[in-house]
Amino acid sequence: MQTTLAPQYEHSLLAKTGQDVLRQCVHCGFCTATCPTYQLLGDELDGPRGRIYLIRQVLQGETPTRSTQEHLDRCLTCRSCESTCPSGVQYGHLLDVGRALVDAQVPRPWATRAIRSLLVYFLPSVLFAPAYRIGQWLRPCLPSSLQAKVQARSSAPPPASLKPIAASPLAGQRVLLLQGCVQPTLLPGIDGATRRVLTALGMEVITPQDAGCCAALAQHLGHHERALVQMKRNIDAWWPYLESGVQSVISNASGCGVMVKDYGHVLKDDPLYADKARTISAQCQDLSEMLPTWVAHLKPQLHPKRLLDAGPMVFHPPCTLQHGQKITGVVEAALKDLGFNLTPAPQDAHLCCGSAGTYSVLEPVLSQALQKRKLQHLMARAPEHILSANVGCITHLQEKSPVPVKHWIEALDAALVASQPSA
Repeated sequence: MQTTLAPQYEHSLLAKTGQDVLRQCVHCGFCTATCPTYQLLGDELDGPRGRIYLIRQVLQGETPTRSTQEHLDRCLTCRSCESTCPSGVQYGHLLDVGRALVDAQVPRPWATRAIRSLLVYFLPSVLFAPAYRIGQWLRPCLPSSLQAKVQARSSAPPPASLKPIAASPLAGQRVLLLQGCVQPTLLPGIDGATRRVLTALGMEVITPQDAGCCAALAQHLGHHERALVQMKRNIDAWWPYLESGVQSVISNASGCGVMVKDYGHVLKDDPLYADKARTISAQCQDLSEMLPTWVAHLKPQLHPKRLLDAGPMVFHPPCTLQHGQKITGVVEAALKDLGFNLTPAPQDAHLCCGSAGTYSVLEPVLSQALQKRKLQHLMARAPEHILSANVGCITHLQEKSPVPVKHWIEALDAALVASQPSA
């Protein structure tokens, strides 16, 4: 798609990034067929092709309006269109450019600005965990809409460590675990299960205390300077470990993983961080990418009765896993190979569940419509558990799901033999 930058953007690296992406687009419209918001609203401007035209207009000098901003806001950034696009258009990168340019010209209503700033600054802060715990204590008194977003307090004792796997070829490997900002508070069992499984395989799991939010929240809500600060802070925290021989940065939340894998792109023009960012992006792995190499070593450690008692399960692949990181079918194949009763993929498995980071807060009507449709398709498989790979999808689906929703690493952890003989 030929695009001539307006004079005010001729020296803008951000605008040139957008121009490079636009040149790949042949406006074929294949992306529209797999866009969740277009399917719901039927408006061309609420599909990828329409949004691409809006961004092109801005780059060519047209003044954006509040309507332009709303059409871009309604995008889930699920990147399903990228999986469909025959030309390989990096729509996610283009959307970041478009939102930044539009936000610089179109002021938001004060209430919207306040909510977005609260999400960006409060969720990754040290205040979130104590505030959430207070919410758990007060959960019975909260309105039903808030109750759904606050998990009930668990009184279950922490699981025992797992029986070490003898002669594991992974023994001695050192990895960094990216904890993120909200997952340790919302779903601490995911990190616990990850540590137990990796430790049983003989790996040393390191969590640098100076690292924090992956920057996805700030990046996708238009707080780009804050996002850059968060990315650089993480790079500074991880770099000494990578220099000392740590093999990789591991993410057990696919939303965080896709952001870290994008550090190299976001910081490509930074003279101090570009090389480090590229290295870290290349060494970042989603937990699911490691899973196939574990299968042969984990099989002898699986508890047959626990596998049987777990019942049928269905896997919901997060958009950040299948579209953002292009990892498809890996978890499902490995879990089946391990003996889990995994039912076939549900209808429209490629479509978003409506979580999309903070989307469920900022666009609740569209989010709930997608949540309802996703759960209908998942429950059509009659599962006793729903598995996923991202904290946002898990908490979002659990709000309305009639069956437990958990991370696949938790299901794997629960099926392995513990170190205690009585387990």
